[in-house]
Amino acid sequence: MKSIWQQILRYLYIGKKDPNAPKTRYVAMMHGMNRISLLLFIIAIIIMVIRLIRRH
Repeated sequence: MKSIWQQILRYLYIGKKDPNAPKTRYVAMMHGMNRISLLLFIIAIIIMVIRLIRRH
């Protein structure tokens, strides 16, 4: 079973790709949307931490 961290690294182009993964257009689009969502989430977390640090 794949680890969640391995999947996140693949979404961010840090981890190596799974050679057995299906290569269809729909899977590629799904991974693209997941990648965008993950990046936006990380950016939002960074902004929240910066605002929290500035407040104090």
